[in-house]
Amino acid sequence: MQRLLYSILGNSQKLDGGAMFGNAPKALWERWSPADDHNRIDLACRCLLIKEPKRRILLETGIGAFFSPKYKERYGVVENHHVLLDSLNQLNLTDGDIDVVVLSHLHFDHAGGLLSPYRDNEPHRLLFPNAQFVVSQAAWDRACNPHRRDRASFVPVLQRLLESSGRLELITGNTSKVLGDEYTLHLSDGHTPGLMLTEVPSSNGPILFASDLIPGRPWVNQSITMGYDRYPELLIDEKSKLVEYLHAKNGRLFFTHDPNCAMTRITKDERGKYGTVNNIPHLQAFEV
Repeated sequence: MQRLLYSILGNSQKLDGGAMFGNAPKALWERWSPADDHNRIDLACRCLLIKEPKRRILLETGIGAFFSPKYKERYGVVENHHVLLDSLNQLNLTDGDIDVVVLSHLHFDHAGGLLSPYRDNEPHRLLFPNAQFVVSQAAWDRACNPHRRDRASFVPVLQRLLESSGRLELITGNTSKVLGDEYTLHLSDGHTPGLMLTEVPSSNGPILFASDLIPGRPWVNQSITMGYDRYPELLIDEKSKLVEYLHAKNGRLFFTHDPNCAMTRITKDERGKYGTVNNIPHLQAFEV
């Protein structure tokens, strides 16, 4: 089956660099991600559109524009409008043209784009009216019953709207009835319980939608984690296993948060250190 891949930008963010790089010192991480006067770094919220002959699949929806002005400023959302919808329009698509939306997890910077833009005194609506939504059972459970440490990362109205849509599939294994057996799903708990990473089949090595397990090129380094990760040591073990798997299969990573790179191939040097090569900033009808 022919598949065409498109990297789709949503609203961008500026977040504290220290939080994004965990216990790595600023002298190290600022080489990779220069900070502004408020110690914030630039981050993308990038989605992956997969066009198949008979359907369109969207991996994540970014942060969207659902925040009120107060919280938009707090969480560093840059643009006022719903950038993802504009990006789809540039491909002559609307949210109504998407058949499947796969959510790696339900943190607002990965799933907030499901919601309509903020309007004073108007309730949020669920966009993508014709799509089926795929999320792991563990990620769903965490979103519905969050720990106090990550409660602010979820949007309660989103879970209610998804459940009431009647179009939600909850995953417990490594495949989805909605997606089909050609797509492999990798479950991870280091960042958040039930993080679900989609492996896109390709004749030239698999492509892994890395989400927050590996947000961008600097995090390919096995020891680098985020302050937002629930279980950093577990995440390092999970990341190492997946990167080794991809390297062995000549695979690639697709990044959500790297502002300058959408996809890269994994390398490994003589010391066993992983890196990246053949960085692609944007995918436009990339055939796999």
